[in-house]
Amino acid sequence: MSFSAHRARKRFGQHWLVDQRVLDRIVAAAELESGERVLEIGPGRGALSERLLRTPAAAVQAVELDRDLLAGLRQRFGADPRFSLLAGDALEVELPAADKVVANIPYNITGPLLERLVGRLDRPVSPPYRRLVLLLQQEVAQRIHAAPGSSAYSALSVRLQLLARCRPVCAVPPRCFQPPPKVHSAVICIDPLPESDQLDPPLARGVELLLRRCFAARRKMLRNSLGGLLPPGPLAELAAAAGVGLQQRPQELAPQAWVALAAGLNRSATDAPASDA
Repeated sequence: MSFSAHRARKRFGQHWLVDQRVLDRIVAAAELESGERVLEIGPGRGALSERLLRTPAAAVQAVELDRDLLAGLRQRFGADPRFSLLAGDALEVELPAADKVVANIPYNITGPLLERLVGRLDRPVSPPYRRLVLLLQQEVAQRIHAAPGSSAYSALSVRLQLLARCRPVCAVPPRCFQPPPKVHSAVICIDPLPESDQLDPPLARGVELLLRRCFAARRKMLRNSLGGLLPPGPLAELAAAAGVGLQQRPQELAPQAWVALAAGLNRSATDAPASDA
């Protein structure tokens, strides 16, 4: 079977990456070594799979939702014992164990798939992948690695940067795909932190509560967003100890400043005297 009769399906978010230079940049960023297993989500017609199989990787394990592509992928790569193919939804199936992830992921499932592959602040994926190289919508990629103070900096920036080291790889304009999407894309490299560097769950939950509270009103100063958590005096002391100005807005705080704020609030809750029964 060939792929000639298959048309990209909008409901699966299918856009075939055909630019050879971008494909090479993705594989180079993965830095696959002998013995490593790589997980590819959404192999499509196999343009990226073919390049992954040229690396020293021990295994290329692909997960494909579109059943009409399975026969063509098996015909194309089935003779290579390092290639395996799992039919199903990457959000639902049990993913094969892997060291690294390489994927051109459908943009309509970016959020839940990132959570599945990296985890949440209070529940990171364990054990973490060594590296993820993902092709995403450019807007999302920029938010992930944005610096504090930039227009793209958001709660997602803080979450991912507390879970991983994130860096851009390259921009990918629409002409690099067939059919071209209506948005620009980008490749990003995500190196999850080792378990020893992850936040303790109570602290992670504290950070998450702050992010939801403050970024829901990102134009407000922290004095207003945090005002209901502590009286003005203790709140000012806590912010000063964390190196945070209450006149700042959420998008101005670096990830570690959110950790310091959450740690102070957690201590305040622990030190608060119990109310009389």
